[in-house]
Amino acid sequence: MTDTKPELIVFPNPYPKRDYVITHTNPEFTSVCPVTGLPDFGEIEVAFVPNELCVELKSLKYYYVSFRQKGIFYEAVTNEILEDLVSAIRPRWMEVTGEFSTRGGLHSTVVAKYTMGENELPHSDRVTVKTFEK
Repeated sequence: MTDTKPELIVFPNPYPKRDYVITHTNPEFTSVCPVTGLPDFGEIEVAFVPNELCVELKSLKYYYVSFRQKGIFYEAVTNEILEDLVSAIRPRWMEVTGEFSTRGGLHSTVVAKYTMGENELPHSDRVTVKTFEK
């Protein structure tokens, strides 16, 4: 796998004056345990109220795939996804939930949240953001 940054493609929110919730769920998320080197499996759910931009789903899928070779703890991956997506689309509100498969008898759920105006806008250089053009 290359060291290039994953690309997130964004597009204009078709209803920027309305509050509505978008939820994207990836039930087949995988990363690597940084301690054992074994794969970690889980489900990532991203719920957000868009502001001016939304994220294109194919690019989101490939963004998730970029974690398959990455050694990262559950807490870090959940917060990284939040930071990357908030940096890319600047939503009014976002919640990322990582629900990870049982391993060694333990089941872990990590929830990270962002609210515009309440939390500092994170800045991430981990992804490249590209605007969709017809």
